[in-house]
Amino acid sequence: MDRELKKINEILGIKYPLIQGGMANIATGSFAAACSEAGALGLIATGGFSAEKLKDEIRELRSLTDKPFGVNIMLMHPEVDALAKVVAEEKVPVVTTGAGNPGKYIEAWKSAGIFVIPVTAVPFLAKHLQDAGADAVVAEGAESGGHVGEMNTMTLVPQTCDAVDIPVIAAGGIADKRQVAAAFALGASGIQVGTCLLVSEECPIHENYKKALIKSKGSDTVVTGRIAGTPVRILKNQMSREYIKKEKEGAGLEELETYTLGALRRAVFDGDTKSGSLMAGQTCGQLKEIRPVAEIIKELFE
Repeated sequence: MDRELKKINEILGIKYPLIQGGMANIATGSFAAACSEAGALGLIATGGFSAEKLKDEIRELRSLTDKPFGVNIMLMHPEVDALAKVVAEEKVPVVTTGAGNPGKYIEAWKSAGIFVIPVTAVPFLAKHLQDAGADAVVAEGAESGGHVGEMNTMTLVPQTCDAVDIPVIAAGGIADKRQVAAAFALGASGIQVGTCLLVSEECPIHENYKKALIKSKGSDTVVTGRIAGTPVRILKNQMSREYIKKEKEGAGLEELETYTLGALRRAVFDGDTKSGSLMAGQTCGQLKEIRPVAEIIKELFE
């Protein structure tokens, strides 16, 4: 199979072969615009947004940059049909998707001229998505922050590259140029990063969240929800310890939800590092300081 595919920056008309991760409650229009201005593909994340709010965020982004951008749609979102319609109506250049199969929306998006990139954690799903019309896939390893699968980037990316003929973007465990080089060596056409951008000046998370990331080591993350079937990688804190203890004791989903409901918002907006959900990947141990997003992105490649 020919893996001499174009790099994703050549396909999307951006400076670097890098997509900013679609982080719910974090990736706003202004943050995505800053990432696009820095040479990446900035993404607006729809987690926590209504369809109207998404329209507002797209308009704000367009007022700040004329560079290409995208929207990330969580397919478990209760308003997913309305969000899918908005991106088609607004002719958003790129859509990435997570937490499900976007098959039912792909035809409408492609009719609107949208480049469709689903996120997947298993190679066989990547093949299925290619057959459904996806233009590329993000292969996201379990080192990443937030919702995770079981395969690690080192095994997932080459197996996904072998399974499909479309570009594969590597994600999970990438925060410096060594890991970028490794991703390309595995056959990727680009990378997606999230955790390393959380400590950028432009990232709208609370300062307490940023400080917790800088203080953390690579071993300071844990996956909650493995038993319940909703695995999420976060920084270890009081909430994660209590959650996992209850989970091991056999607590039901309702009881476990008392820990996670609104926990990401508490971390992002209130800076609650004890009971908040501080989503982060294992690259947190590589974060040393708060810097401009353009500096972080440039350093990955130059």
